[in-house]
Amino acid sequence: MPSSIPTIETRRLTLRGYRLDDFEACAALWADPYVTRFIGGRPLSAEESWARLLRYAGHWWLLGYGYWVVEEKATGTFVGELGFAQWRREIEPAIEVPEAGWVLATAAHGRGYATEALQAALVWAGGHFAKPHTACLIHPDNLASVRVALKCGYHESARVNYRGQLTVLFER
Repeated sequence: MPSSIPTIETRRLTLRGYRLDDFEACAALWADPYVTRFIGGRPLSAEESWARLLRYAGHWWLLGYGYWVVEEKATGTFVGELGFAQWRREIEPAIEVPEAGWVLATAAHGRGYATEALQAALVWAGGHFAKPHTACLIHPDNLASVRVALKCGYHESARVNYRGQLTVLFER
């Protein structure tokens, strides 16, 4: 179990652990239908966002990795969430490695933040995971996230059905 969640800094961003006062920004992010259109297909309630925030904290506590808050360095503004998880999805083929994921607030789209943050997180993962292999699931219509994955060295490995939706499994 980690004594603390590492902070990662990039040129424009800070990736840091969650604080209780992040809840409102987290709930607003997940309540945005534009943000969730490719991630579950519907906005989340505040209750569901709270459970998500607790799962993120639990990952760090139990697995030694998890999600970070992505914050603009210049303003301190919460712009999203990014990290690694073990969701134990009921999917074939099973994902047996840490699964990368990212979600940014609508106002932060198109600035290259996801690529910048994921590249930094992957460097961290390279020094902390026993094997550097990671995966991610992306809705095939989420072209922005597909571009991020490809820029960060992921390649399509399978098209799978997850919860009744065609999803693309990427590996790195």
